[in-house]
Amino acid sequence: MNHNTPVPPLSPRPLHHLAEVHRRVVTAAALRSHGVTPAETNEQCRPGGPWQQLLPGVFLLHPGPPTSEERLHAVLMYAAKERTAGVPAQPGAEEPHRPVYAEAMITGLAALTLHGFSATPPLTALDRIDVLVPRLRRLRSTGCARIVRTASPPTPQQVTGVPVAPVPRALADAVTELTDGGAVRRLLTEAVRAGHCEPAAVVRELNNAKLLSRPHVVDAVDSLLAEGRAIAEDRLYTMVSEYGLPDPVWNVDLRLPGGPHLGGLDAYWPEQAVAVELDTRAPRQGHRQDDDALWSEYARKREHLERLGITVVHITPKKLRDAPEQQAAVVRTALMASGDREPAAYVVVLPR
Repeated sequence: MNHNTPVPPLSPRPLHHLAEVHRRVVTAAALRSHGVTPAETNEQCRPGGPWQQLLPGVFLLHPGPPTSEERLHAVLMYAAKERTAGVPAQPGAEEPHRPVYAEAMITGLAALTLHGFSATPPLTALDRIDVLVPRLRRLRSTGCARIVRTASPPTPQQVTGVPVAPVPRALADAVTELTDGGAVRRLLTEAVRAGHCEPAAVVRELNNAKLLSRPHVVDAVDSLLAEGRAIAEDRLYTMVSEYGLPDPVWNVDLRLPGGPHLGGLDAYWPEQAVAVELDTRAPRQGHRQDDDALWSEYARKREHLERLGITVVHITPKKLRDAPEQQAAVVRTALMASGDREPAAYVVVLPR
């Protein structure tokens, strides 16, 4: 058979109802379901033939290098459970063009690139694509597919029709492979600065992945937490101004006259005795006790201030980012309710 011989039609079920990429990348199971025997597949994949095998059980139905999109789908087809990977839904189903990639999602650098990161390489520059699967799946890394295992898979997000790990998990999987502190810092900074996720979520995943014992990761996390707090403070300032709240005094320490230090606050309205405190805690080093101790400290400070008649509004950076109007309403309600309360104890307000 010469190399220009047209590929015989794949009967009895033609591939024309598939999306373009799924006509080009298919599993052995999908080919069999279209009546193509393993012998015919092998014949088409001979050296110089019109098809090629990209990964075990996954075939590219054209010669030449695969595109980035084809590589992504090939890796998912290889890693997904065979019963669904690359087998289209029945024609007439709601989404006939999209295979269901059960128990597999893109993670690591490729996932971050799909999420729109600029600090990651383009997909064409990645030799291997990380794919996250449940821990007990029996798969090995091969070719362009690097298998990453997890005991508790996150819910994937669909990006350009591809299941992708959420940013915090993808970051942890990328950082696992990186030894350059600068590269780690750039990724973590972009995650927070570009609004992909909050620092606490990133630190939680790095902690779960046992990466907080690596000095270059700890350095990057310290920068990340400082960056995250600065962004949260900026959002708080914007919220007060955009939603027409009266100006507070910013970043202050409260003390009782001649008495003890009561703690620092991000914003304080002295006339109404209302305070806002940003909750920028992040778990560190797997020490749940540290996190609990920090929360106890927040709670103790809040109780002490409230006993003195000061209302404390706790706001997380995530709420500030996702629902600033709602947070502004909470603060406004506290300010308006101040007239109905007993006057607060006199406190000294000092710059922090």
